[in-house]
Amino acid sequence: MTAQAALDLADAVADQLADPHSAPPGPAARRQHLAHGLSGIALLHIERAAAGLGPWQRAHEWLAAASREPLTSGSDSYPFYGAPAFAHALACAADHLLGAYGRALDTLDRQMTADVNQRLDAAHRRMDAGRLPALAEFDTIRGLTGYGAYLLRRNPSAPALLAVLDYCVRLTQPIMNEGEALPGWWADTGPSGRPDDRFPGGHANSGMAHGIGGVLALLALAARQGTFVDGHHEALGRILAWLDRWQEDTGRGPAWPYWVTRDELHTGRLAPSAPRRPSWCYGTAGLTRAQQLAALALGDVNRQLDAENAFVAALTDPAQLKATTDNALCHGFAGLAHVAARAADNAHPSTAGQLRAMIPALLAAVHPPDTDPVHAATTLMQDEERGPGLLDGAAGIALALLAPSTAAPPRSAWDACLLIA
Repeated sequence: MTAQAALDLADAVADQLADPHSAPPGPAARRQHLAHGLSGIALLHIERAAAGLGPWQRAHEWLAAASREPLTSGSDSYPFYGAPAFAHALACAADHLLGAYGRALDTLDRQMTADVNQRLDAAHRRMDAGRLPALAEFDTIRGLTGYGAYLLRRNPSAPALLAVLDYCVRLTQPIMNEGEALPGWWADTGPSGRPDDRFPGGHANSGMAHGIGGVLALLALAARQGTFVDGHHEALGRILAWLDRWQEDTGRGPAWPYWVTRDELHTGRLAPSAPRRPSWCYGTAGLTRAQQLAALALGDVNRQLDAENAFVAALTDPAQLKATTDNALCHGFAGLAHVAARAADNAHPSTAGQLRAMIPALLAAVHPPDTDPVHAATTLMQDEERGPGLLDGAAGIALALLAPSTAAPPRSAWDACLLIA
């Protein structure tokens, strides 16, 4: 698919999502969710307006629709749900509209700071008691790492952000459990966050969405902006050492497991598995971007090159690409194209061109050549299982096509919530 064809598909999706009143409403419980709901779709129109590709009026209408009913806040909200999710979209718009939304964002920021402080108090009490964390305590979607992504973007010197970074440093320190030293992010549940007989003794999650990959990315991004706390570099080093320990050779290049189980920890070996998709949420795309950012923060050129070459290897590995079965931002081809474009923006000269050379094939997987963009957009919109939303649906696919097609980074920082930039 050519860059213009990708833009045409994004245009067609945006046109079909022009009016929030005519879009598929979806379940009421999902409407406040950044991944599936109105705020996530608003991001498509915000980014297009910021890039001069669409009218601001559409963005305003989607933001108005997202805030028409009371937003969930407090303990029932989290970075991808309720007031925090809406705050992310609103901030993306406000950056380009002088004086707009300022009062609403101030109110949201105060609420978010209060929520973060309550979560931090609970997390430190848990640590003091020597208990293992829940994934939702720290992860990108539901936890403190996701709050940190928002705070870093809003104010890199905010006391609440520094407190989150202090927490992340402490999270990387070993924790004793039943007489055994475990990484501090070890959860005693399955990857769903619930008890799971398939994970006796719990697991250490590697992913960007629900695991230590997101923590690594947040610490790296903060360091790159000049925001540090005590033990910052040491925490980066502990996470990187863990990923080095569990790196495996696919025959085409290195990859990392989605998680490590208690049995694998005891034996020191990963159980055999089929090739995994190299996605943002779990897999090589997200983790190599996090490691690239960490290497840039640490000034480690060799590690940077290793991460970038691993990403190139994943994108040329037929087995990993075959395991990628959809087009979504979260774990599909559009997401791979977007993360590749973001990684190429910061890549070493010897690998930047290789990463960019991978993008046309990824775009073609999303929208095969000679496919009518309106028909393709209609097909995406009619997928009731995935819906029109950000992480799995049409809006996210359209958003993910923009940066790879224009060879320019996002104008609205919409992807800050993914911790890839």
